[in-house]
Amino acid sequence: MNSPLSSSRATALAVLAVTLAGVGALYYGSSGFRAISTEAARRIEVAERPLRLPAATLSGADGSARLLADDVRLDGRITLVTFIYARCQSICRVVGSELQQMQDQIRARGAAGRVRLVTISFDPRDDARALTQYGRMMKSDPEVWRLYGVADDGERRRLLDAFGVVVVPAPLGEFEHNAAFHVVDRSGRLVRILDYTEPDIALDDALLRGAQGS
Repeated sequence: MNSPLSSSRATALAVLAVTLAGVGALYYGSSGFRAISTEAARRIEVAERPLRLPAATLSGADGSARLLADDVRLDGRITLVTFIYARCQSICRVVGSELQQMQDQIRARGAAGRVRLVTISFDPRDDARALTQYGRMMKSDPEVWRLYGVADDGERRRLLDAFGVVVVPAPLGEFEHNAAFHVVDRSGRLVRILDYTEPDIALDDALLRGAQGS
């Protein structure tokens, strides 16, 4: 029979093991305790180690299809990427309004040759017609702001995972999702992620990279 002292020691060791496991999980989940959420930690990791984007075929509002990597490389501009779905009546409206202002600022600063906006829908129902209607509603200028969908389910999932976009189906055909501005450099690397409440910082970052040729 174990003595009370042995039982107490075993209990203490078990508690210590659980605590250390929890601390370890927190360390790795918070990028070395530098962030208190997985999303914040991921933003730090992307800033320190830019991420090469996965293969994904974009379906344009004009009916065209192109690989994301080719689109970025051939365009040659710094790209600010956002994710939405056309039927969204909540956070997407906020992001859309910010993108309208970004578009105006890019044109006003004469930076349309260095920076552009790309919005990708994660809703498989958003075909070329839906994207065109959304673009008209948002008054998007294709020379500055282009809209795309991703027809292939697997490619769409890999793309969302790469950008850290979480999409959860909700009632009435809607979605719950996070939102951010994603800075992609000319070589097709995700180099920075900024919250959707920081449009000015996101645009300034893109303009600086565009001016520096990075």
